[in-house]
Amino acid sequence: MCGIAGILNFDWAAPVNARLLRDMTDAIAHRGPDGRGEYVSGCVGLGHRRLSIIDLSRGGQPMCNEDASVWVTYNGEIYNFADVRSDLESRGHMFKSASDTEVIVHAYEEWGEQAVQRLRGMFAFALWDDRKQQLLLARDRVGIKPLYYTNTGKAFLFASELKSLLVHPAVSRRLSARAIDRFLTYYYLPGAETAFADIYKLEPGHCLIVKDGRVRKEQYWDLCFDEPHRWRSFSEAVEALQDLLRQTVKDHMTSDVPVGVLLSGGVDSTGVLRYAAEEAGDAVHSFTVGFAGEGFADERPYARLAAQRYGTRHYDIPLTPYEFLEFLPQYVWHMEEPVCEPPAVALYYVSRLARETGVKVLLSGEGGDEAFAGYQNYRNLLFLERAKSALGSAKPLLRSTLHAFARLGWNRVEPYSKLIDLPLSSYYLSRTATPETPFNRLKSALYRAELNEALRDRESNEATRGLFERVREQPLLDRMLYVDTKTWLPDDLLVKADKMTMATSVELRVPLLDFRVLEFAASLPQSFKLRGWSGKRILKAALKGSVPREILERPKSGFPVPYERWLRADLKEFVGDTLLTPTAALTKYFRTSALDTIVEGFFRDGKGGKEVFSLLVLELWLQQFGTAETQHGSPMLAKPPSARQEEYLEAFLVNRTGT
Repeated sequence: MCGIAGILNFDWAAPVNARLLRDMTDAIAHRGPDGRGEYVSGCVGLGHRRLSIIDLSRGGQPMCNEDASVWVTYNGEIYNFADVRSDLESRGHMFKSASDTEVIVHAYEEWGEQAVQRLRGMFAFALWDDRKQQLLLARDRVGIKPLYYTNTGKAFLFASELKSLLVHPAVSRRLSARAIDRFLTYYYLPGAETAFADIYKLEPGHCLIVKDGRVRKEQYWDLCFDEPHRWRSFSEAVEALQDLLRQTVKDHMTSDVPVGVLLSGGVDSTGVLRYAAEEAGDAVHSFTVGFAGEGFADERPYARLAAQRYGTRHYDIPLTPYEFLEFLPQYVWHMEEPVCEPPAVALYYVSRLARETGVKVLLSGEGGDEAFAGYQNYRNLLFLERAKSALGSAKPLLRSTLHAFARLGWNRVEPYSKLIDLPLSSYYLSRTATPETPFNRLKSALYRAELNEALRDRESNEATRGLFERVREQPLLDRMLYVDTKTWLPDDLLVKADKMTMATSVELRVPLLDFRVLEFAASLPQSFKLRGWSGKRILKAALKGSVPREILERPKSGFPVPYERWLRADLKEFVGDTLLTPTAALTKYFRTSALDTIVEGFFRDGKGGKEVFSLLVLELWLQQFGTAETQHGSPMLAKPPSARQEEYLEAFLVNRTGT
């Protein structure tokens, strides 16, 4: 895993500024501390920062073919590179290294733009064809590796991270009003748009070709649900899944450096560890983060149980409010866009622990819930839709029933009563939101008139409406899973996974998001995934007998970072001083009175913690990326905490040590 950046000037007579390319590359040095390389020739420049994982001595980049007519800079891992290499060697290609990077070069020579179809792994690469004077960008099928780009009119620029592009003086820093609205709608930014109006993400499963000043984008992969009934029995599908998990975890273990597993104490990560231990035995390291304190859910006992079962070298650490606040500005800096993901802070610390023990590659269980329908909201919404269909004109009865449950203390059912008259395609805004989530109800009161005017033509479901339309003939569950695979996964979960581990120069791999696993899951009927109120039926069946029963039968709890309690207690003063000051950057977009109502209401009754954390993230993001403080033309370095944050950190340290 590495970091890439590049420049293509549309004027062939305008040479690339090599120093500027180096600055862009150095802005993402944390992604690749083991080496740096640049290729500059006339109007094109490719940059690379290397994290050495495979072929440690000869895998430097950018890399070219024999006559230097094809150059590539690449981030990721190609898990089937050995098979592709054998195929290419049988066709007469000669290799000078054992790296997967060189396979991309020769695959392009053999198959052109279609070469990406033959690659299985996580990747984002840029390939320059000097003969055609053409730049090819490609991103893996699921979006595990990030890739951003912008067109300034005079040049096309790309990079693994936004901060690399922002180094270039021609790149616009104009903020997108729609992005602010989307963040409050979804709690992340779905789709190709970023928080900057003129910078875009290359979508998963897409290629982009730049030639003669024109840009063409093509989709090379999509998730299909076309074979839901090909399995003769549940047991047959279980056996197939066991074989697939064994193979994909084995593939993801490929490395010339130590490999570890992130353990959450849940089914998915324990399942990954089970097959990793089968492949590598006691050479596997495992890592967990937990939370010490009364009333906190701590995953560490379950993780230790799994580590003991499989004989791993296990490490775990507690996370405190001190560490949470200490890293918060850097969390925002590394995520680069507003994303409400408190567990990301925990991921950073456990990834740093792995790096300190000498582990540069980690496997995680991310993706199991999206592939095999593990989230509770899938089951809740399916029940709601079935009830709506069964009751027909008697829908008011369902509404009154939900109200009654809410009055009895089941407050979580109350929002569902507002969805009874809406079709799923209108209210399912990926797994994090519906029109009834708090921000979506508060926008008219929260937004200043100028922001409302800029957003007057917006639709709350604009990022997901087209996705539902693509799979309109599929069952409701598959439609929700498809939307989440296209939005929540690449634009939230995998952003967190990539950026937090790369902040510590560690490569994170996600075996359950191998596209073969996703295609397998898409072939299953709903009954293989859900049974009653329990999700991931087939995955649990595949792991039965090899994963501790205490883990397999645990209720799903997510990764319960106690951030809401911290924000109301240890971090309360920091939250108030950051969000409720007249000089807050948020006041440019939001009414002060509405901000006060949200924050003070949270302090008073504990409701709205996710919204307060989102506002905190957005405020810190605007401070770092939305002002003129961060200048063009110099490497973008992570900012230290502000003076106010330093005061709180010092106070925390005194409280912890008593000195």
